Amino acid sequence: MIEFLTSGITGASVGQMVIYTLIVTHITIVAVTVYLHRCQAHRALEVHPALAHFFRAWLWLTTGMSTRAWAAIHRKHHAKCETPDDPHSPQTRGLKTVFWRGAELYRAESKNQETLAKYSHGTPSDYLEFQVYERFPWQGVAFTLVLSFILFGFPGVSIWAIQMLWIPVLAAGVINGIGHYWGYRNFDCPDASRNISPFGILIGGEELHNNHHTHATSAKLSNKWYEFDIGWMYIKIFSLLGLAKVKKVAESPKFSSESKPALSLVTVQAVVNHRYDVMARYASSMRKAFRSEVAALKQKAANAQERKVLAKGTKLLSIDESKLCDVQRAELAQLCAQSKVINTLVEMRAELRQIWEKTNLSREQMLVQLQAWCERAEQSGIRWLEDMSIRIRRYAA
Repeated sequence: MIEFLTSGITGASVGQMVIYTLIVTHITIVAVTVYLHRCQAHRALEVHPALAHFFRAWLWLTTGMSTRAWAAIHRKHHAKCETPDDPHSPQTRGLKTVFWRGAELYRAESKNQETLAKYSHGTPSDYLEFQVYERFPWQGVAFTLVLSFILFGFPGVSIWAIQMLWIPVLAAGVINGIGHYWGYRNFDCPDASRNISPFGILIGGEELHNNHHTHATSAKLSNKWYEFDIGWMYIKIFSLLGLAKVKKVAESPKFSSESKPALSLVTVQAVVNHRYDVMARYASSMRKAFRSEVAALKQKAANAQERKVLAKGTKLLSIDESKLCDVQRAELAQLCAQSKVINTLVEMRAELRQIWEKTNLSREQMLVQLQAWCERAEQSGIRWLEDMSIRIRRYAA
C-alpha cells in the first residue's frame, strides 16, 4: 500500500516521473500551438481529422479548454489588440494582471457569448464539442487527476498540478503578458508584440510573438536564420506523415542585386507587402543616426531636462509617433529641435508610412510618391536616409 501511494501502479522513480511530466506538458504545448493557434485560430494549416480529434481530447483532459472558445478569444485579441476590448493586453490591464491572472481573464472572456458568436466561425461544432468538451470542462481534468494518482500515487497529484499550471503560466502569462512587453522586434507592426527569445522551444515557437503578429496567418513563426520554431518542426513532421497540410507561410523580403534608378509597380507592391520590415529597418537607421549625433548633442545640452531627453533618445526613436503618449511626444519634439538630422528622419518616417496608409491612393500614385521620397532621401545629405533609399529601391517581388 505504501509503495502504491508513493509510486502508483507503475513503480516509477523520481527521474522517470520528471521525464513523464516533461513529455505530457510538451504534448500540451504542441496541441496549443499547432492545433488551437495555427490551425484553428488562424487557418494557417489543416490537420487530419484523426490528429484533430487527438488534440481536442488531449486538451480537454489536460486543460479543460474548448477549441471554440480559445480560437474566438485569440481572434478577438488580434482584432482588438491593445485596446480596452483586448481580452488580455498588458498595455491596458498591466503586465502583472496578465501574467498572474491570465487564466482568469481567459475564463471570463470564454463566458462572453458575443465574443463566441462573432469570432468562433469555422471551429468544431459537432456533438463532442458541445455535449462533451464544453458541457463537462472540469470532468476531463478530473479524470486526468485520478489517472495520475493511479499511475504515480501522491507524486502523481503534483504531476497533475504542473500540467494544470503549464498553459496558464506559459501561454496565458508569458506569451500574452511578456510577449507584448519585453523582448526584441524584427518588424515594426502596429502593436507592441515582441519576440521573447529567438529559440522557440519551451513554448512551442510562440516565443516568436512579434513575428506572429506581423504575419498572423503564417504556419511558420521563425523568420530570421538564427530563429528556431519547434512548432514548425512538428508541422513539417505531420506533413510528411500526411497528417497536416500547410496553407500559408510568410515570405521573407527578396532583393534585386542592385538598386533600381526608377521604381516600378512591382517594387511598390513588394514594399507594401513588407512594410513592417521596411519600418523596422528605418527604426534601426534612426537609432544609428542618434548614436552618431548623441556626443555632439550632449555638449549642446543646456540643462538637466535636455540631458534627460537625450538619455531616452534611443527608446523614443524606436517607437512610432502614433504610439507615443503626450509626454513622450513632447520629449521627441524637444529632441528634434536639438538635431536637424533627427528631425528630418522623424519627418520622413511619417511621410514614408503615409504612402501605404492613405487608402485613397492608386498604385500609380503610390509609385510617384515613393519615387519622390527616395529622391528626397538621396538629396538630404544624411547617410542613413541615402542607405534606406537604396534598400527600398532593391525590394523585389
